Amino acid sequence: MLNRGETYDSLREGVRCDFPARLNMAAQVCDDWARREPERPCLLDLSDGREEVSYGALYRLSRQVEAALRARNVVAGDRVGVLLSQEALCAAAHIAVWRMGAISVPLFKLFREESLRSRLEDSGASVVVTDSEGREMLSPFDVVSVVAADLGPEADAPMAETGPETPAVLIYTSGTTGKPKGALHGHRVLTGHLPGVEMSHDFLGMADDMLWTPADWAWIGGLFDVAMPGLALGVPVVAARGAKFSPETLGALVAQGVRNVFLPPTVLRMLKASGERVSGLRSVASGGEPLGAEMLAWGRDALGVQINEFYGQTECNMVGSSCGALFPARPGCLGRAVPGVDLAVIGDDGLPCDGEGDIAVRRGAGSMMLGYWNNPEATADKFRGDWMVTGDRGVIEDGFVRFVGREDDVITSSGYRIGPSEIEDCLMTHPGVATVGVVGKPDPLRTEIVKAYVVAKPGEDVSEVALQDWVKARLAHHSYPREVAFVEALPMTVTGKVIRKELKRMATEEDA
Repeated sequence: MLNRGETYDSLREGVRCDFPARLNMAAQVCDDWARREPERPCLLDLSDGREEVSYGALYRLSRQVEAALRARNVVAGDRVGVLLSQEALCAAAHIAVWRMGAISVPLFKLFREESLRSRLEDSGASVVVTDSEGREMLSPFDVVSVVAADLGPEADAPMAETGPETPAVLIYTSGTTGKPKGALHGHRVLTGHLPGVEMSHDFLGMADDMLWTPADWAWIGGLFDVAMPGLALGVPVVAARGAKFSPETLGALVAQGVRNVFLPPTVLRMLKASGERVSGLRSVASGGEPLGAEMLAWGRDALGVQINEFYGQTECNMVGSSCGALFPARPGCLGRAVPGVDLAVIGDDGLPCDGEGDIAVRRGAGSMMLGYWNNPEATADKFRGDWMVTGDRGVIEDGFVRFVGREDDVITSSGYRIGPSEIEDCLMTHPGVATVGVVGKPDPLRTEIVKAYVVAKPGEDVSEVALQDWVKARLAHHSYPREVAFVEALPMTVTGKVIRKELKRMATEEDA
């Protein structure tokens, strides 16, 4: 844990990025705690009633999952899907996979067939830990599903020999071109997250802290900003499967003991619009897109704390953060570099520069991916010399990173990062679509909504609802276009590539 300093500079000076030769996340989040304090509560599982889960119970459950995986011939290095929402079994599944030296692949319960297919095929996962609903979702695929009813005796095999660079988790992220890419992380990824998580919660780990987020554990924000850091730090984590957030949800969870929350900006805007006021929180962290001065002021008034913004992405997360216990937030800024991370703005030459440039992270950060799964070209393109380029533009002011904008066309909607190409590919399979371009349209609640510009085939009668339903049935529900515009032609380059920048301008100007 961070040694709380009186200043930000003293905090940074107290952190070294040294990893032990042997490192396994299963030990960090479960096994070590279960050996020392087996009765210590680690999860408050509200997914099906109310169950307080101890580290000892989580260990036993993970050993049962491990035995079931071994019975299905899973060995070190194999990829194992985890198709579960927030619940104890989800945490236990990841822990079991890591203990074996295998690689867990988080999968989202709102994915539809094509989204699941692309991830299962690319990762090569042949076994998936899930529930009865997930087993039905997996029926079109040649995979073996493991559900709670399949669990029996506990495994007693020794923990695999793993180190910080041993692959542990494969998390897919959307980009602007091609299918989603798998960011492969080693066992150091959790240790790399901890300073930023602690900082964004004003030194998480104080007496009576309890952590929750509405973000699903299938995403890096839910899994490595909340669930696994909480378990590693001994902070109880609340699991609430599938509960759609409403403004009253937060107050109800505070009444259950929650004091620390990660709330995506969309959730904060919902709370603000509802007029809801919540007392009893010690820390509120947020990330995904910058908050403005008005939202920060609202947070201090309605939630009673400074909202600490943090920054990162699936490839390298929790690299910048605010920390109300150390310094006031600056509106429009992503915070300051977390201890152990070298965060800079670089130019085309790959060197730190004055003024606006590309926000980048120096190689060596603990939360930095090992690379994209089976995609060395994309991995190489992500780096410029010693720096991993985020794709965001920014400037540094007195050590604070101010966000300017994104270089690519990734759509940020309700906290999700959505790649337009996957939606375009899906719509192009509709028999009535000739060509399509997808962009994000500014939206006051969701930051952006997905908007599709469609050229229909001659003589085809295609409706907006039909195309929306087409995407909903094949991709994740949050990816469908909330607006569809039918046009005679799309703006194209001379090589026939859709000019998304022009579509983006059109979408932005529509409601102006």
